[in-house]
Amino acid sequence: MSIITCTRCGEKRPGLATPPFKDALGNRIHAEICSVCWNEWLQRQMQLINHYALDVRTDRAREFLRRNVEGFLFREGASDEIDAGQKGKISW
Repeated sequence: MSIITCTRCGEKRPGLATPPFKDALGNRIHAEICSVCWNEWLQRQMQLINHYALDVRTDRAREFLRRNVEGFLFREGASDEIDAGQKGKISW
């Protein structure tokens, strides 16, 4: 694990041991995002999955998460918010 200057937080911190995805985005995350910010994303990802009841096996859910990881880590594109005001109002 090398020390990088994180694009998201601006701190010099350890990066990820390996790219999280086998594509250009994974390589960019590996090169530019520290392990602390990556762990923050993993927590945010779980919140999004739970809040929106995402089935991560579907292309639609994976595209949603991909858009959000870019927004969260690089502040590029849209990033969906979790509306806590809807707590208890979701009907299945």
